[in-house]
Amino acid sequence: MTQAPATSKADRRQHDREIVALAVPAFGALVAEPLFVMADSAIVGHLGTAQLAGLGVASALLMTAVSVFVFLAYATTAAVARRVGAGDLQAAIRQGMDGIWLALLLGAAVIAVALPTAPALIELFGASDTAAPYATTYLRISALGIPAMLVVLAATGVLRGLQDTKTPLYVAVAGFVANAALNVGLVYGADLGIAGSAWGTVIAQWGMAAVYLIVVVRGARRHGASLRPDTAGIRASAQAGAPLLVRTLSLRAILMIATAIAARLGDADIAAHQIILSLWSLLAFALDAIAIAGQAIIGRYLGAGDTEGARAACRRMVQWGIATGVVLGLLVLVTRPVFLSLFTGDSSVKDTALPALLIVAASQPISGIVFVLDGVLMGAGDGPYLAWAMLITLAVFTPVALLVPVLGGGLTALWAAMTLMMTVRMLTLWLRTRSGRWLVTGATR
Repeated sequence: MTQAPATSKADRRQHDREIVALAVPAFGALVAEPLFVMADSAIVGHLGTAQLAGLGVASALLMTAVSVFVFLAYATTAAVARRVGAGDLQAAIRQGMDGIWLALLLGAAVIAVALPTAPALIELFGASDTAAPYATTYLRISALGIPAMLVVLAATGVLRGLQDTKTPLYVAVAGFVANAALNVGLVYGADLGIAGSAWGTVIAQWGMAAVYLIVVVRGARRHGASLRPDTAGIRASAQAGAPLLVRTLSLRAILMIATAIAARLGDADIAAHQIILSLWSLLAFALDAIAIAGQAIIGRYLGAGDTEGARAACRRMVQWGIATGVVLGLLVLVTRPVFLSLFTGDSSVKDTALPALLIVAASQPISGIVFVLDGVLMGAGDGPYLAWAMLITLAVFTPVALLVPVLGGGLTALWAAMTLMMTVRMLTLWLRTRSGRWLVTGATR
């Protein structure tokens, strides 16, 4: 995707080793968070339908709140990796501490908003009268864990920037096991019901945050980095994350528009859409793992002033993204009948979903390029361009998607619009990487 001299087999093997070493553990850590929700759902589901419905609404709100602040991980990864590449580990960890302090401040702000407005938020999301009390209870208790989750995001970014994705994997696995054990004990052993599930998750989240803080603090002391909050540094972290926040909100808007349109197509369409969207999200984890490797590797190369190394790594990661996309697409193609049977026995839902799944399968190589180049530009600290590119994508997708029901199109047409959205993203990212304007070297951008 970028213009550079051909790399040798030895260079490609080196890039491959780096990508695998970072991407495989990152994939495990990415999958752990959905497993938290699945474990909670399985445990609470046995309490009753109303409790499960309440958990569903509250979890959607909580996951949205956390996902909005995912820039804490992305921006911190890029900033720390640059410092590592420049050979200044003290400044790298200091940069990471600024991100962690920002996470704590944002977490406190979210709690201040969530606790008093929880009933209104639950009502806004359309919870039934029977589910609303359970949803409110779960949301109010679980909100206490949001600062911990934001600290986890920021600290994960620190470790990724330090080229360490194994520690986040270990912490995520331990957190999942602790969460499941605590939930079972508090929900059934202590007979706390849905409140027990919320408290179990909060305790596990703060336990994960504590482990991360111990690791980062030890690193700070080892390299003589200050642990005190620095106003200028926190402000700089917020400024670096702002464009990525715009990017994330634009992407969330696209997904919400798609779901809203699917709901207007009919019950079979929205049911099929939810199944396909869950698969699409799962496939994204595999591709996002390569993107995370890209953030760490590209940031390090640019911090070291090695633009040719950054170009070569970018090109190799794009090859990985395409190859992974082809493999994932073939898996979707081969397993689509079995996959649908896991979620529904309704033949109308299956018939609606099958052609749309073909489009998802065919578009996976495009998705592979998008995720990789997204990670490359994040690693380069090119947040403002990513924000504008996603706004352009949103502007193109919205009118096309809104025409789907007007023109009598179904779910297949909607997912064709989603593929158009990914194609627009690919083009905007490809143009940027080809231009070379992202290749800004130095310890800071």
